[in-house]
Amino acid sequence: QVQLVESGGGLVRPGESLTLSCAISGFPFRRFWMYWIRQAPGKELEWVSGISTAGIGHYPDSVKGRFTISRDRSENILYLQMNNLRSEDTAVYYCARDAKKNWGAPVTFRDFGSWGQGTQVTVSS
Repeated sequence: QVQLVESGGGLVRPGESLTLSCAISGFPFRRFWMYWIRQAPGKELEWVSGISTAGIGHYPDSVKGRFTISRDRSENILYLQMNNLRSEDTAVYYCARDAKKNWGAPVTFRDFGSWGQGTQVTVSS
């Protein structure tokens, strides 16, 4: 059974950092591209980052230089290091796999094969 369980969200002030984790089980993690996606209140789902099977990260301009995606293959954990957080980063963050659309295309949850329950990140002073 595929399981993705996010953790690490919380309330932080602008400029602070958080690290999100996604514990993965039920499939061969190392063989899949993995993603972080987010949804802010009243807004569409958006890409946050993706990581290839070779470990290469991809980011939209909105988070490039501030966020870093990584994967621990031995522990089956996906990470998202978020630095210099901004109020516009406030959202529920999800890890996901099996993207059915190209990177950067508009997406909904149905465009992913699996995703977790999400973890709330709130950036506020």
